[in-house]
Amino acid sequence: MKILVTGGAGFIGSHLVKKLLEEGNSVRILDNLDPQIHHTNIPEDVEFIKGSVNNPSDWLKGLQGVEAVYHLAAAVGISQSMHKPVHFLQTNTIGTANLYEVLLNQLEIRKSVKRIIIPSSKTIYGEGTYECEVCGIVYPPLRERELLERGEWEVNCPKCGEKVSPIGTKEGKPINPISVYALSKYDTENLALTFGSALGISTMVFRGFSIYGPGQSLSNPYSGVCSIFLSRIKNGQSPVIFEDGKQLRDYVFIEDAVDFLVKVLEHKAEGVFNLGTGEPVSVNEIAEILSELTGSGVQPNVTGDFRVGDNRHDFADITKVKKEIGFVPKWNISKGLKALVTWGEKTQANDRFDESERIRKNFFGAK
Repeated sequence: MKILVTGGAGFIGSHLVKKLLEEGNSVRILDNLDPQIHHTNIPEDVEFIKGSVNNPSDWLKGLQGVEAVYHLAAAVGISQSMHKPVHFLQTNTIGTANLYEVLLNQLEIRKSVKRIIIPSSKTIYGEGTYECEVCGIVYPPLRERELLERGEWEVNCPKCGEKVSPIGTKEGKPINPISVYALSKYDTENLALTFGSALGISTMVFRGFSIYGPGQSLSNPYSGVCSIFLSRIKNGQSPVIFEDGKQLRDYVFIEDAVDFLVKVLEHKAEGVFNLGTGEPVSVNEIAEILSELTGSGVQPNVTGDFRVGDNRHDFADITKVKKEIGFVPKWNISKGLKALVTWGEKTQANDRFDESERIRKNFFGAK
């Protein structure tokens, strides 16, 4: 197939492009090569357009003659989005709207494009899903600041006030975007589903949980906890853990994510799917495993501080993606982090976490 990958020089995109080429596809990349997150080693056997999804004319060039589109280009970073709202909404919301405006106005291109695959984000769920012994499955709201200031990290049942236990989040959970980034990704998926239906283009949206692995920038303080922690350790600094470190997340290794993306290209599944593992891992565990794998002995700094807007627990229920697509993750967290550390041994890491924290506190204050 002739395939357009926007953001094809980024973390997920570069891995995906390599796999698509191995599968015999013809690939075109549209990417602005933002130095915060992107690579510059574009494969020789792809067509490369340096451009922006904010520019309709670049979309027009990129879409010529393609049969499928992976629209991965996006501004990423939950915390950064809160002090750059215009940039995130312009890139993610309007950038995606530009795709559909070109399709609306270019009949020949619209006839050619048969499949669009677009990432949303697990962040649109807000707080995770919980089970109460009295009330059953519940969806607590974001924790109140007053509770966090008292160090009361866990959430309670929104109906009866009793303790609850975290469980996997299904695609049908009520949406509650709690950051500009989450809002922009929810915009992205709604645009895709709306126009996919209106234009008759097969469309699939995946809500990615925390994707990590080799190739993820070790110098971007907004890239994800695995790479941020590894960068800190490589620079002899303690990983900084908010709250008590027992918050649970779902970490998806890059090879599993790419296998999923290639699988769904011709699967024709439509609608929304979680891309996760269903296996919750605490933030403390990430720091412990990385310290052991690097042999650094660096211990995390569990601050007891908090960030307004953080949720407590979230991990995926992957029943739907297993049943309808047959996707089963192959990488566990220990194996995946070992691959990340091995790659990181030969990779430069500029630790910019303290810089990002100064910016955050300047805007939103600290505990």
